[in-house]
Amino acid sequence: MTFNRRKFLKTVSVSCLALTAGPSVGHGFELPGRMSKGPEELKAKRWGMVVDMRKCDGRCTKDCIGVCHEIHNVPDIPKAEHKIMWLFQEPYENTFPDRSHELISKVLKNRRFLLLCNHCDDPPCVRACPTQATFKREKDGIVMMDYHRCIGCRFCMAACPYGSRSFNFRDPRPYIKKINPAFPTRRKGVVEKCNFCQERLEVGEAPACVETCKKGALVFGDLDDPDSEIRRILAENPHVRRKPELGTRPSVFYLF
Repeated sequence: MTFNRRKFLKTVSVSCLALTAGPSVGHGFELPGRMSKGPEELKAKRWGMVVDMRKCDGRCTKDCIGVCHEIHNVPDIPKAEHKIMWLFQEPYENTFPDRSHELISKVLKNRRFLLLCNHCDDPPCVRACPTQATFKREKDGIVMMDYHRCIGCRFCMAACPYGSRSFNFRDPRPYIKKINPAFPTRRKGVVEKCNFCQERLEVGEAPACVETCKKGALVFGDLDDPDSEIRRILAENPHVRRKPELGTRPSVFYLF
């Protein structure tokens, strides 16, 4: 077989142009009909969430984690290192490794904190992705994944300081008990994570975890709206964010 250098360089150039073309970035994921903008769409300049650990004891995971994973076709893979997690739990010392652990109460020390993608205002995962498969939406700040553009390099996972991304080491579909046809399944070799239920926001519905939390521990709203409920809660209560010293400016806040 003859090696044609000119043909090779031409092919590479076309491929690179296809990957970096501005208008197509971040649109491969969108679902026709479900993603269309309309009068019912919930809008915000920057979506954020408050997790009130005074109300959340970490025991009723079926009301948030279970529902989230069910509607988003998150597989239940027994092998721990292959698990896919959109919402998950960690103890206090793993959630806030930068805070003092010496004199905290037993209640706090034994509590498992609800974790998810922090939808950072300055997301390092977006900067690390070579194909722009992960991107931040300009209209509302949600950090998204375009599964079609993901090449499985896992640079975004290495860049994320919160452990909020999962990699499909195997085909996830055999591990989904009941596939939700309204949301796309993923394939082996791509990264995935929480998307703040943007497909629900598009049709006027709150994130599933917020809607199903019976204790009212999760509050979702516009961080840029001074009159929103989430801003009122943050103004009236001491709160923390995970690893604030990194300058990523997470959009998820904790009360405890």
